[in-house]
Amino acid sequence: IDKRIRFLIFFLEIAEISDPSVHFGSDQVFFGATVTYEDESGLQRTVTILGIDEADNLKQQVSWVSPIARTLLRTQVGDVVRLNSPGGIQDIEIIRVEYPKAALQ
Repeated sequence: IDKRIRFLIFFLEIAEISDPSVHFGSDQVFFGATVTYEDESGLQRTVTILGIDEADNLKQQVSWVSPIARTLLRTQVGDVVRLNSPGGIQDIEIIRVEYPKAALQ
């Protein structure tokens, strides 16, 4: 239990709060973006890039360290990039990038 507590304290000390709404209106992919992309077969998929502990595949959320997120980060709408996945290498096109609006306080 002590080892787990030290681990969690370490992560809390280095944690950073990220506000994806600062990128609202941008067409470039950063942490917190919801990205729609199309693969070579014409299938469109939408994913949201989140932290390791936040991601939930059942909700189309991926960790920022996943292969798809690492491929998408810093791309822009219209870019075609190569995704190296377990199924092989394929080209995907970025169709849409969305960010949440700033929350009113």
